[in-house]
Amino acid sequence: MKHAEKLWNSNYVKVWLANFMIFFSFMIVTPLLPIYLSDTYHADKDTIGFVLSGYTLTALLARPIAGYLVDSFSRRIVLLTCYFLFFAFFAGYLIAGTMTLFTIVRTLHGAPMGSVTVANSTCAIDVLHPARRAEGIGYYGLSNNLATSIAPTAGLLVYDYIGDYDTLFIIALCTAGIGLLINASVHFTKGSVIPNKSPLSLDRFFLVEGWSEGLVMVTIGLSYGVLATYLAIYGKERLGMSAGSGAWFAILSCGLILSRLVGARSLRKGRVVENVNHGILVSVFGYLLFALLEHPVGFYGAAIIIGLGNGHIWPGLQTMFINLAPHNKRGTANSTVLTCWDIGMGLGVVFGGMAIHQWSYSAAFWFAFIVNLLGVIFYFAYVRQHYLRMKLE
Repeated sequence: MKHAEKLWNSNYVKVWLANFMIFFSFMIVTPLLPIYLSDTYHADKDTIGFVLSGYTLTALLARPIAGYLVDSFSRRIVLLTCYFLFFAFFAGYLIAGTMTLFTIVRTLHGAPMGSVTVANSTCAIDVLHPARRAEGIGYYGLSNNLATSIAPTAGLLVYDYIGDYDTLFIIALCTAGIGLLINASVHFTKGSVIPNKSPLSLDRFFLVEGWSEGLVMVTIGLSYGVLATYLAIYGKERLGMSAGSGAWFAILSCGLILSRLVGARSLRKGRVVENVNHGILVSVFGYLLFALLEHPVGFYGAAIIIGLGNGHIWPGLQTMFINLAPHNKRGTANSTVLTCWDIGMGLGVVFGGMAIHQWSYSAAFWFAFIVNLLGVIFYFAYVRQHYLRMKLE
């Protein structure tokens, strides 16, 4: 029994490493793309924003479809196909010789990026023992956090040392290729997953049972989207910190990693609701501090608090979605939680920008706090009871 309940089994380690490679390869180039477009194609700020926003839309559109495919066909085949396409598109950055071709490649790359994250996380859940699933989801998120905290710094160091963008694209291509090879060796037990062959309907693309949990995730994503998008320019213009955003995200990552490690212990004991309870209460104080205190203390203090909160919220809410879905709808559950986050982030970018344009940075950050607070109130008033009532044993 102990062997059956092992958390870090070989297959779980492989999908964990493969997920690290997804985010490392993607994030090692992402922060430098605005500079690349400016240097290579002399693009202005509006053009850069247009070019780089396309992948978000295709990722958003692809995720529900990926959830449907993962639930309806061989998860191994869907995973490897999505991962191969994700890997192959990095070669497109190397051969795109015009702004138009680069825009097409970057926009289309969002689809396999959105799809492979759904497929890989679903397969990670499949290879976990049910008794360790919630805990495993918590640790799985560490691969994202580690990659997104290490990769941008690595990319900047490589570029500063070599000064060549193609080298970064080659590193990303090779890293994604390593992840693909790792996933190719994952073993799935035959018969462990029964494809969902029910007729097409809304709940094949969106986990209807998790609508209220999804709404909470939208509020969390919206609040985060406002801060993550505009904190760099806010720090520079209002606080005089030209390089403050890098440190902010590094501190955030530390909070995320620490809380995931601590939260995994409670998830191991099945305390999913408690995990979200703690995280959602901690996080809202981070947004309050950011809005309330226009000072480096508020700026950086919010980073660690939001990191600590979100590190509890993410694995807890994702586990809620998984526990609301039968095993042949896990892909739909995973795509739903990621889609709700994307929708929230997108709304945060739009409404945050409108608030800054019409009023001020302060108005945008208070808006982020209020939306987050409304999500907290809705969660405690309805969502946690809804989950306890609807979860599958």
